Amino acid sequence: MAVLVSGGGTNLQALIDAEKDGSLSPCEICLVISNNEDAYALKRAENEGIKALVCKDESKLLKILNDERIDMLVLAGYLKILTGRFIRNFQKPIINIHPSLIPSFCGKGCYGLHVHEKALEYGVKISGATVHFVNEIPDGGEIILQKAVEVKPYDTPVTLQRRIMEEAEWKLLPQACVIVGNEIIGAKRRKKEDCII
Repeated sequence: MAVLVSGGGTNLQALIDAEKDGSLSPCEICLVISNNEDAYALKRAENEGIKALVCKDESKLLKILNDERIDMLVLAGYLKILTGRFIRNFQKPIINIHPSLIPSFCGKGCYGLHVHEKALEYGVKISGATVHFVNEIPDGGEIILQKAVEVKPYDTPVTLQRRIMEEAEWKLLPQACVIVGNEIIGAKRRKKEDCII
């Protein structure tokens, strides 16, 4: 799989740690790509010997993913919305981690601390994280996994963001990758069996 990132890469680190302890199997992180040359996530990848690239152009991104024979694309703090054209042309699973319980506080403009600011402004008592398939509607794809996290009375956007990362995002994203990875392997196996018959 390839991981798209834009910033620090804490969700990428969760995936790297899961791969190290064997809990990401059957998935393997083959490539990390960022649209931001200053993203610390690139350094995290390089430190682990994972190929890391900067790419800001979707046509080039598509070519890279196809050349590298990527089976699954994971958006882990990728702050750019993929176009419908890219999604249609990639034709393989793309999953995203979102820091709220979709359908709350999601869609265009809801990313990073903005999500937690909106949750606190609304006064919700529970927030959380969602891993979903990516389609042409921002945060509109089928939900794979969700986990609720309590909102504390003293929370700020920063403290809520941290708790959701620790209690939900860093656990859910590797789990969702494994689910999708196993589905990909199962589909390839069935296709191979159909060809033999």
